[in-house]
Amino acid sequence: MRHLLSTRDLDRDTAVGILDVAADMADVATREVKKLPTLRGKTVVNLFFEDSTRTRVSFEVAAKRLSADVINFSAKGSSISKGESLKDTAQTLAAMGADAVVIRHGSSGAPRVLADSGWIDAGIVNAGDGTHEHPTQALLDAFTMRRRLHGNAARGKDLNGLRVTIVGDVLHSRVARSNVWLLGALGASVRIVAPATLLPMGIEEWPVEVGYDLDEAMDAGPDVVMMLRIQAERMSAAFFPTAREYSRQWGLDDERAARLPAGSIVMHPGPMNRGLEISAGAADSARSVVLEQVANGVSIRMAVLYLLLSGTGEVGA
Repeated sequence: MRHLLSTRDLDRDTAVGILDVAADMADVATREVKKLPTLRGKTVVNLFFEDSTRTRVSFEVAAKRLSADVINFSAKGSSISKGESLKDTAQTLAAMGADAVVIRHGSSGAPRVLADSGWIDAGIVNAGDGTHEHPTQALLDAFTMRRRLHGNAARGKDLNGLRVTIVGDVLHSRVARSNVWLLGALGASVRIVAPATLLPMGIEEWPVEVGYDLDEAMDAGPDVVMMLRIQAERMSAAFFPTAREYSRQWGLDDERAARLPAGSIVMHPGPMNRGLEISAGAADSARSVVLEQVANGVSIRMAVLYLLLSGTGEVGA
């Protein structure tokens, strides 16, 4: 059984293939009956050790649209909160007959441990692990970019030549990491903009251009600006002087958004801290594709579950 653990495991052809299947899944949403019988008899477990609303619900909707049975397993109020180990939990899910486990965990690498352990014979999908990766978020972001770039002729296309600027809390962002590797595989050029205190060690080895001035990045005319959430819950120290100072220097306000080239788009993985990393005007503008990202998330997750469980294809490592 194959898994989706990291976008580093996806080459250009594999990534484009997932996006193409997602395009077919998006067509299902336009039908009167938004359901396929593809995964009837399969069981998908959402195993979330961290709170999440949009990602968990998106996976649940995706699995149900493919006619799979869904079990939502939350750490709060379960045996996990009483000290049960990941191994014991995995073996419990195996006994329940889980065919796929969608896992979100606070520790980087937990999904790979689960995939490599032999504790459970199920496909493992990483729904976010610590500050490591969030591959389906990067895939839905790329799917959104591709639809805007190529429209109805998107199938089979990559993102070659697209200029993407990712702004903000890169240090704590699994979304940024997954996007960097996936966008690179798809041919896009990526610029990172952040205060030096919110850049991870070793970023010079990433396939990106790094800058510290958001105004300079806006003047360069990016096709896509992706604002990252300030993850205060992961910060144990002061990474910038004040929220007002951060917003002034690295927030996408109305004036900066207005300077973007015609046709450029604004993205955010959510949830948004309005007034901090992005203004309400920018978030709600015609450039914003935040709601499209949410809708596209269902299509991408349908594609991933389909490829993992239908027996017609494989995803990732």
